[in-house]
Amino acid sequence: MPDIHPTAIVDPKAELADDVRVGPFTVIEGDVQIGTGSEIHSHCLIADGARIGKQCIIHHAAVISTAPQDLKFEGEKTTLEIGDHTVIREYCDLNRGTKEKGKSVIGAQSFLMAYTHVAHDCEIGEHVILANGVQLAGHVTIEDWVIIGGLTPVHQFCRIGQHAFVGGGYRVTQDVPPYILAAGEPLAYKGLNRIGLSRRGFSKEAMAALHTCYRLLYNAKLNFRDALERIRAEVPDLPEKQIVLRFVETHARGIIR
Repeated sequence: MPDIHPTAIVDPKAELADDVRVGPFTVIEGDVQIGTGSEIHSHCLIADGARIGKQCIIHHAAVISTAPQDLKFEGEKTTLEIGDHTVIREYCDLNRGTKEKGKSVIGAQSFLMAYTHVAHDCEIGEHVILANGVQLAGHVTIEDWVIIGGLTPVHQFCRIGQHAFVGGGYRVTQDVPPYILAAGEPLAYKGLNRIGLSRRGFSKEAMAALHTCYRLLYNAKLNFRDALERIRAEVPDLPEKQIVLRFVETHARGIIR
C-alpha cells in the first residue's frame, strides 16, 4: 500500500503505485496516476489530470496539473504528463493542457527548480533543466537537453532547440536554434554550446559542421534563405546539419539574431 501521511487527503479514485510516498497536508484529486517509486512531499496539490511517472520527486508546495490560465479553457478534460525520474522542486506551478493539444508534457529525467511555471499545452523534452523562476507561457516547446537559466520568461509559442543553453535573466521572444548559446537583450546568438556538446560526446566532425552552419547563418551577412542554401551545399550531411535545417525552416516566431 502507498505510504500516505495521516494528514494528507487522497481521493480514493486516485491511482497510486504501492510504493508511492505522500507527505503531510498534501491533496491528491481523483483523476490522478502516480507511478512506482515516486515521492510527493508536504503541502502539494496534485490536481485532476496529473500523470506522474516512475521515480519522480515532487517537492514541498508544488502545484501540479491545475486548470490552464487561458480564457478559452472551458473545463474540458485534459492532462499534465510528467516523465520518469523527473524532479519538481518547491513551489513549481504546472498547468495541464487545453482542448488545442489536450495535454502539457514534461519529459523524463528533467529538473525543474523552485518557482518554475509551465503553462498550458507546453511540451518539454527529456533531460531538460529549468532553473529557478523560469516562466513558460502557453504552447512553448523545449526540446531535449535544453538548459534555461534562472528568472527567464519564454513567450508563448516559442520553441527552443535541442542542446541549447539560454542564459539567465533574459527574455525569450523568438525561437532559439539547437546546439547554441543564447544571451543578451534582445536575446541573440553567442556561439555554440561547446561545453554542453562536449560533455554529451558530440564528435569533432559534428562540432565542426555545427560551427559552419551557424557561421553561415549568423556571421556571413547572408539572409536566412541564402544561408540555408550554402549550408545544404557546403556542410557535410550529418544528422546535426539536418536538425538545424529543419528547425530554421519550420520556425514559428522567427529566429533570434
